[in-house]
Amino acid sequence: MSNRRSTMTLFSSPTDPQSHRTRIVLAEKGIGIDIVSVGPGRFPEDLLDLNPYHSMPTLVDRDLVLYDARVIMEYLDERFPHPPLMPVDPVSRAQFRLALFRIERDWYGLVQRIEQEPDRKEQGKLRKVLRDTLLQSAEIFKVRPFFLSDEFSLVDASIAPILWRLPHYDIDLPPQAQPLLKYASLVFSRPAFRASLSQAEQEMRLA
Repeated sequence: MSNRRSTMTLFSSPTDPQSHRTRIVLAEKGIGIDIVSVGPGRFPEDLLDLNPYHSMPTLVDRDLVLYDARVIMEYLDERFPHPPLMPVDPVSRAQFRLALFRIERDWYGLVQRIEQEPDRKEQGKLRKVLRDTLLQSAEIFKVRPFFLSDEFSLVDASIAPILWRLPHYDIDLPPQAQPLLKYASLVFSRPAFRASLSQAEQEMRLA
């Protein structure tokens, strides 16, 4: 990993997929940054006034405070342009942004509901919806090594945390999801992905 210095601090949850995808971007770009691990309900007092939503992740860069995962990721990609994690041309860039929107709305939305649902029966239904949603997308991953690209992108950085957590959510993908499973294996083998994992995230695959 590069030793590029930065005055930035990322306040990150060790288990939250939104925080995880920002850490993947940091690792892919080799950015030296202070990462402060924040447990549930332990939001640091000095950030309470800076982030009105009291959410993770939160990036502080001098006087700039960002507290939306995708905004943070795009900011990092633009501030540290090498390697680029979004297409250069406007059409492809818009398509990737639309993919990010759908992943956040459909996949991350379901994950949040699974984590917040107290009823086990309802949680099981949500797991099935997420499993079916992932299965419907499997064919996309036959086309290129990464999401509709030969290069790793912000879309891949957003997909990876969800796929990594599938055993944690007791979700098994069937054989017809092989393209997606092959894609996951490729992404998980990247040194930057391995470097992005918190201890708690590593343990999600050890249990």
